[in-house]
Amino acid sequence: MEKQPIIFSGAGPGAPDLITVRGMQALEQADYILYAGSLVPEAVLTWAKNGAIMETSAGMHLDQMVERMVLAYEKGQRVVRLHTGDPSLYGAVREQMGKLDAMDIPYEVIPGVTAAFAAAAALKAEYTVPGISQTLIFTRISGRTPVPERESLLSLASHQASMAIYLSSGMAEEVGGILATAYGPRAPCAIAYKVSHPEQNIILTSVDKLAGIMEENKINRHALIIAGSFLEAKGAAQSLLYSKHFSHGYREES
Repeated sequence: MEKQPIIFSGAGPGAPDLITVRGMQALEQADYILYAGSLVPEAVLTWAKNGAIMETSAGMHLDQMVERMVLAYEKGQRVVRLHTGDPSLYGAVREQMGKLDAMDIPYEVIPGVTAAFAAAAALKAEYTVPGISQTLIFTRISGRTPVPERESLLSLASHQASMAIYLSSGMAEEVGGILATAYGPRAPCAIAYKVSHPEQNIILTSVDKLAGIMEENKINRHALIIAGSFLEAKGAAQSLLYSKHFSHGYREES
């Protein structure tokens, strides 16, 4: 009996058509799909074939997840472990892969679109605006899952780079205070709630109003907090790449 590698796939930010083509094809071929039910909307499962077994891992611990995947793998079934966004970012995939490594079970990873990129699209914004910011930081505030001290939110925010803060909606007041210290209280920020879902809500505000607006809108989960001067970038901030005064390997300065 031929066995196929277990596939870890990103589901994208939520909209079914924002999964990658490769991820969609994996779902279409899968016999068993274990999806992160607390985050992956069931609409993404529309790509699964008729007869595929689908289970949510929302109520499972690590050993139970691995046991389900391995059982299906040993039966010769095509297995997809479906994570929200991109598996490499807050996906808790390393420990699952470690268990499979210990059993010599092969696996592959399909990347996905993370919420920060879907949020930028909704904002019609560019994180890396010349002369304003050339760095994008993905991070979270320390909570039940600790963050190394060297990566504290205040330490990273002090760079005043573009920043996408995950998994921190429930601590908006603390996040707002830290951002006010680093960027200034009137600095621009955005709240991106359930990006690409039908319930999407994108709110542009300032750091000093962040916590109040999130409370007013009852947003305490499923949201990104985005900060940085790029949110106020105007047309004057332009790259050299397309400037007529800039030559490169494909075009001479005019």
